[in-house]
Parts: sequence; C-alpha cells; structure tokens
Amino acid sequence: MQKILNGMMKTMISVKPPRMTALRELHEAETGAFSILIGTILSARTKDETTTKAVKVLFSKYKNAKELANAKTKDVEKIIKSIGFYHVKSKRIIEVAKIINSKYKGKVPDNLEKLVELPGVGRKTANCVLVYAFDKPAIPVDIHVHRISNRLGLVNTKTPEETEQELMKNIPKKYWIDINDTFVMYGQNICKPISPMCSVCKIKRDCKYYKTKNAS
Repeated sequence: MQKILNGMMKTMISVKPPRMTALRELHEAETGAFSILIGTILSARTKDETTTKAVKVLFSKYKNAKELANAKTKDVEKIIKSIGFYHVKSKRIIEVAKIINSKYKGKVPDNLEKLVELPGVGRKTANCVLVYAFDKPAIPVDIHVHRISNRLGLVNTKTPEETEQELMKNIPKKYWIDINDTFVMYGQNICKPISPMCSVCKIKRDCKYYKTKNAS
C-alpha cells in the first residue's frame, strides 16, 4: 500500500501538483470537528472548491453548534446556495447542530456508532469525521476510493460499503488515514471515471485495469 500511495503522489506532482481536498483544507486550517462534520455533509455531490467557499462563509457567521442550531433555514440557504441540494442540506445541518448542541454539549462525538445516529450521516461521512477531525484510523469510501480500489484490483466489489469492508480487512491499519485523501485526489486528477490518464500513471504496472486494457 505504501508503494501505491507514493506512486500516486509522484504521478500527481509530475503532472500538476493537486490542490488539497475540501476536508483536508478544513483539517489543515484546524477549524474543529464541528466544521468538518458540517463540511462533510455539505460536500456530497458538490465540487471541493464550492464546498470550501460555502463552509468558510457559513462559519464566519455561525461560529459553533449553538449558533447554527439557532439559525433560520432561509438564512443558511442563502449562504450555501451554491451547494448541491442546498434546500435539504440547510435543514439537515441545522438539525445536526441542534443535536450536537443539546445532546453532546457542543462537542462532536468521536466514535462511529454515535456519528451514524445523526440525521444524514452514513458510514462514509462518519469515517471522514473520524479521519479528518480526530485523526482516527478509518477508511471513508466515496466514488473515487471505490473506483480506484477496484481498478487496481485491491478489491472486487459492487458497492462502496463492500469496498470499505474489504479494504479494512486487507489493508494494514497504519495506512487507513491516508487512503481517502490520496485516492480522492488521484481520482479527481489522474484516475478519472472516463479516460483515466494511464499514460502518466506511475503505478499502472501494478494495476489490474491497465493490464486488462492492454492485454494482447
């Protein structure tokens, strides 16, 4: 796995140094677990740069769970209007803020079981919070992680949920934290859904997809 992660980074740097993912930016900015939780909810089906801008404006007005819990939906909608499904997400993040404020005294829980109890928070979102907010080993599996894991031949799965379980079973835990961030950047920049850039990929010799595509 270290060879794969290193090869991905070398490939991206040689082509064009990738910008950080939205969640990595929030992590590096040390904005806190609550903003990472809200940012992850907002990031679904939304470009990273759009998410980053919206979260920045949102938290310039609402500093914590208590303030967002007391926000009016229409005011939040205006701020995150560029986000996909902003009507639904506005209500959802306010609802999540109310629970975090009342049930957890403003602090985001740092375990999977409690996180997935929050409205609109599935395993992927919960795992993102564990990784980016708490530096806890987990493997958030989105479309990029799912696609690339299958292309490489690390797994042979049909759903992201299956991919998560297989990766957890087969990949040493010390690599878990780095998988999402690196695979997502690689999926956005190199190993795209259509027309992946195999010609520049430095790990193609170990890739099942590449070997199959180029089999004589």
